[in-house]
Amino acid sequence: MGLLLAAAAVFLALHLLVAGTGIRGIAVGILGEGVYMGLFSLASIAGIIWLVMAYNAAFASETYQVWDFGPGVRHLGIPVLLLSFLLVVPGLLTPSPTAIGQAQLLESPEPVQGMLRITRHPFLWGAAIWAGFHLLANGDAASIIFFGTFLILTILGTFSIDAKRRAKFGQAWSRFAARSSNVPFAAILTGRTALSLCEIGLWRIAVAVALFLVVLFAHAWLFSASPFPGGWVPFA
Repeated sequence: MGLLLAAAAVFLALHLLVAGTGIRGIAVGILGEGVYMGLFSLASIAGIIWLVMAYNAAFASETYQVWDFGPGVRHLGIPVLLLSFLLVVPGLLTPSPTAIGQAQLLESPEPVQGMLRITRHPFLWGAAIWAGFHLLANGDAASIIFFGTFLILTILGTFSIDAKRRAKFGQAWSRFAARSSNVPFAAILTGRTALSLCEIGLWRIAVAVALFLVVLFAHAWLFSASPFPGGWVPFA
């Protein structure tokens, strides 16, 4: 469990204390944007691999149950994770000023479109739903650390990105932020924007549902845990 805690701490520090603070600016000034992004990407991949390996080892031998909310919570996995995919996949497929290398979209006549009307961070909120559900449904110590790491990172990441964009782009960011919201649906509920399924694109929704179904039916084979009530394993 100690190795898992160390991996989680390093992964969070890399993203919140390096990428999310003035250290990033210092590193970019020394290395240049391209070299920094390359090294940061490699470090992130290495961090995820370490985190996954440490979680698998702890789950297999060291973990213990902290809570168990019963099968009722676990059976919510299919609709909850479908919601996660409906945020993550269209979010990745939607051009956004919050994405790396797309800040120029802040200058477009209407920077808030499609998924960005729901939240300006659809990928991160979808990942937060994924992590939060697995944390609650599993309830063992290793899963709490593993999924809790991603839950902390995704939620705090939304605020970190907002702060960095606000500091760098000023009025252009303020114009974008005024028409969008960090918290999903907040801008729609307060009348600052309106939901448009046409802008989201039915093809993006279709891709999300298709990928969700692939992961759903392959979940037992990929992760040794059936997401279906009763533990049904497809194609067994």
